[in-house]
Amino acid sequence: MLNPISSALLGQYLTISRLLAGQLDFHSVIRAVATEVSHIIPHDHMDVCIITLDGKYHTAHESPFETSWSQKPPAPISNSPIRSLLYGEVETMLTDNACEDPRFHYEGSYSAPIFEGNLRARLHVPLKVQGKIIGALSCSSHKIGIYTSEDLEKARSIGDLLAPYFYALRAAEQARASAIVEAEARAREEGLRLGALRLTEALETERQRIGMDLHDQTLADLTRLSRKLEKLANAPTVSSEELDPIIRSVQHCMHDVRQIIEEARPTVLQLFGFAQAVENHLERSVRDSGLAVDWNISDKTNGVIDALPQNVATALFRIVQEAINNSIRHANAKRIAVELCATPANLRIAVRDNGTGVPPGQKRQGSGIDNMRTRARLISARFEVVRNKDCGGTSVEVSLPISQTAPVSATRSE
Repeated sequence: MLNPISSALLGQYLTISRLLAGQLDFHSVIRAVATEVSHIIPHDHMDVCIITLDGKYHTAHESPFETSWSQKPPAPISNSPIRSLLYGEVETMLTDNACEDPRFHYEGSYSAPIFEGNLRARLHVPLKVQGKIIGALSCSSHKIGIYTSEDLEKARSIGDLLAPYFYALRAAEQARASAIVEAEARAREEGLRLGALRLTEALETERQRIGMDLHDQTLADLTRLSRKLEKLANAPTVSSEELDPIIRSVQHCMHDVRQIIEEARPTVLQLFGFAQAVENHLERSVRDSGLAVDWNISDKTNGVIDALPQNVATALFRIVQEAINNSIRHANAKRIAVELCATPANLRIAVRDNGTGVPPGQKRQGSGIDNMRTRARLISARFEVVRNKDCGGTSVEVSLPISQTAPVSATRSE
């Protein structure tokens, strides 16, 4: 028969096994077994670190309090205070006072939580599955020198109970993470496919509109001019009074053609830069509307926006162009502000107005917002349309990730 102490330990080990059942994540497991483990190995702090599948990083899970070990993302094993154990260089680690033990405080070691948590006496055992180390179990006390080799052996038994379960949890988390990544990739691919389809349809609609403008307006004007010129060609003399209306008609046709070309291709953007193109569009749109609209543009990108690839800059310009058109034509805005700014991580554009906006739960008629959203998705930008809380109206906001090396050291306003 087992002696009474062995029987008691066996009962506690079985309790730990039962507590593991049904726990679906590392934190739940630690919380579930920490109290029972404390009956076997008294401790003020317990943590389990799990090595990631690539063998280069590890995560930490703690009880009853957390330190920056578990609050940080996966950390390199090379900086772990117990890296020699995780690398398999030692079988176990036992110390009377980790605050003074040089094994935990080599150059580059992230051992700050040892001091922050006053973790003095410590013991560490590996978690092994099929002879391979997948992590480590650690128990710590605020007291000095309370752990013995007997406690170390008890910890190894507990580690043998926990290791297979943690191994299964790690595999399940990896499978779940892979499934999420795959699902997100499929969603992005499908979203881009649908976005490209919508944009293609919008471009085809735009092409048809340009064709109709040329046919119904410019071509008709040129046809009338051709007939007038034919009549004049047969006349013995031509007076200036007869030529004046023809000259004016030619100038009118030239203006119409330039307008069509300008709407189809943002030449100001290519020649003078983003802010100037937006300012030019704002000024012309307000003038052509005949409305009293106050507007301003603020450029704090320090040239970052003009360093973008042409297709990205054009997509952003079209979004701003559409947002301005919506503010003037549909929202009856009296004030429009365009803000361009950049941080080391993002380029942000906002078009704000004080118009009627889009009532909650109601979609604005037309495909303008859909086209803006599609253009943003095709350049991997975040797009939002929100109601302004302070002054009413609407804000169209676009955020585009940019290179960390972009020149964002100064600010400039226009």
